Amino acid sequence: MSQALAEDLKAIGVTTLSDALDRLGIDGQCLGVMPFDRGMTFAGPAFTIRMVPVGLSGGSVGDYIDDVEPGQVVVLDNNGRLDATVWGDILTLVAHGKGIAGTVIDGVCRDIGRSIELGYPIFARANTMRTGKDRVTADAYNVPVQVAGVRVEPGDWLIGDDDGVIAIPAARVGEVLQVAREIAAAEETIRAAVLSGSRLDQARKSARYHALQTRGAS
Repeated sequence: MSQALAEDLKAIGVTTLSDALDRLGIDGQCLGVMPFDRGMTFAGPAFTIRMVPVGLSGGSVGDYIDDVEPGQVVVLDNNGRLDATVWGDILTLVAHGKGIAGTVIDGVCRDIGRSIELGYPIFARANTMRTGKDRVTADAYNVPVQVAGVRVEPGDWLIGDDDGVIAIPAARVGEVLQVAREIAAAEETIRAAVLSGSRLDQARKSARYHALQTRGAS
């Protein structure tokens, strides 16, 4: 994995990357999954875990953390459940110590005070106290999962900041970054123009602002 790529994606930011996804026709906005503290950011390839109801077979919420590599993002698909946590204090401690980039949960976690204390990025739908133990079980690792209806394959890139989380297919991350840079440059041109006294409508027209996110625009 590329640390330089991770830094480039974080620097561009989620909103501009989201616009690039729209222009390229890629469904990657994980709506409703948000950080627990402002300023938390991450970028990295996905290590995926699929959770299912525990049923009669038993099982555990998973002892996978030792297999996650530094710089990867833990992606937990708990089908958006709000009644059973799949992440807590001990996992935060281990993940932070290993240099894992962050955690994304389609569901809830607990012990968020530890993540805020350590500055470890956790993005989820909410937090609560109720354990997932004996309620959900880890069904599979490094398989395709869903986060807020977005398909995430192992190795796809996840990026998060104050505005939420997006997922980019691994094979298209370079293309998305290139388009995002074009959009960022156009928006910076508009900012500079209005600060210099230009009318906003004229600055937008000159930079083709209204086509920046249009699918298939060039």
